[in-house]
Amino acid sequence: MNRYHLELGAALILYMLVLTASLIASQYLMDAHLVLRSAVALTPIIPAALMCWAIMRNMRRMDEMHLRIQFEALGFAFAASALVTFSYGFLENVGAPHIPWTCVWPVMGLMWIVGLHIARRRYQ
Repeated sequence: MNRYHLELGAALILYMLVLTASLIASQYLMDAHLVLRSAVALTPIIPAALMCWAIMRNMRRMDEMHLRIQFEALGFAFAASALVTFSYGFLENVGAPHIPWTCVWPVMGLMWIVGLHIARRRYQ
């Protein structure tokens, strides 16, 4: 797990740095061509892909029991995230404030953590 935490932590720090730089650069590129502004806006995807890579590497190192726990946690996260995001989407139809798409991933991450707690308790 130490290697996983190192890989994920490094990717997360890189993501925060690239995201900050991207947001600052976007302020200075308001008059630039759309392709350049889009490229700068999408640069945080590179370290985000590194986070995905770290997670997948960690899952490949797990034994069957831990994989089963992750599978159940991800299944819960998928279903619960769908319920939460769809529910809020319906609330937006009746006047709730719009929330940007970038808020969906934190909901998924939170539901993954909740799912992990549920699955771990099941197998204790």
